[in-house]
Formats: sequence, C-alpha cells, structure tokens
Amino acid sequence: MKYRYLLLNKPYRVLCQFQDAQGRPTLKDYVPVPGVYAAGRLDYDSEGLVLLTNDGRLQHRLTDPRYGHPRTYWVQVEGCPTPEALAELRQGVRIQDYMTRPAVVQVLPQEPDVPPRDPPIRFRRHIPTTWLRLTLREGRNRQVRRMTAAVGYPTLRLVRVAIGELHLQDLAPGCWRELNNQERQSLLRLGNVQKL
Repeated sequence: MKYRYLLLNKPYRVLCQFQDAQGRPTLKDYVPVPGVYAAGRLDYDSEGLVLLTNDGRLQHRLTDPRYGHPRTYWVQVEGCPTPEALAELRQGVRIQDYMTRPAVVQVLPQEPDVPPRDPPIRFRRHIPTTWLRLTLREGRNRQVRRMTAAVGYPTLRLVRVAIGELHLQDLAPGCWRELNNQERQSLLRLGNVQKL
C-alpha cells in the first residue's frame, strides 16, 4: 500500500470528519482523496492545520496521548492576560476532573497574519484582545478553549499552525497538499514510525 500524508488548512465551521448527518461542511468538501483520515481533530469552530493519512499506525501514534507530540496554536483571547494567568497555563490548569500538562505559551507582539474569518469574531469596543502562541503535548476535547477560560481569558479565535515540525505556512484556508520528502521524514520521526 502506498501511504499518503496530506496537510489541510481546515476552514472555520468545517467538521473534522468525512460525513455529517446534519449536512454541515466536512473534510470531504475539501479533500477528494479516498481512504485518508484525520490524525487528530480540530473543533468545528477552530481553524488550521490538519494532517490526513491512510497510515493507520502513524495515525494511532499521533493521536495517542501517551506519545505527547507538540501541537502549536495561535489563540486570540478576550482581554490582556496577566503574568499570573500565563504562569498558570505554563504550569497546567485544572479543568473539570483533570490537570492539563504544562503548556508553552507566549504573547505574540503583534496580530499574526491570518486571513479574515467569516463571520468575524465579535468586537467589543472597550475590551481589547490578545494573541497567544500556545504549544500543547496533549489534545483533549476543546482543551485550549477550556484552558484559557479557566484562567479568565475566553478564546475568540483558534488557529492550529503546527504539528511537530509541520507548519501551516502559506497554505490558504480550504487548500491541501502532499507532504514533501523532508516533511514525511520529520513526521515519521515524530510518530517514531520506521518507514522509508
């Protein structure tokens, strides 16, 4: 079997699956490649990098929390996080019945170059927003949103920009491409899978 490894820039309000009984947009609307599946998920209201593959072993390694591969996000939050709030994110945050792993987080000095979202985020004249760069080594359901809310700064927009050494770069929303050989090797090392 020829293994395929694709990167997609998932648009806002697209399900990270190939079918939906309610008729919402899915990956099938953007990736016409049979037999590939998402290695990890992004929420319906999140955007950015999704890896798709037909390599089941790699897919399992990338989605199993035991292996803790890094995923990096640009996160627009409401307000200006205090040093204490950032320290909490860096130490791990209690969400419901579990403690998250520590995150690597920094405030971005300026708004990242992301395409406008349709519809745009809500704008509040007297409440500023801040962009963070946040890297996690776990991926629980809606984790980034729950973490920022837990420290008092709700997420307004969430864009995954990297999975390990794979980066979104200039891939436009809704577009996809095959990994090049260097990216494939990096991905296989990340998943600790010996192929090629």
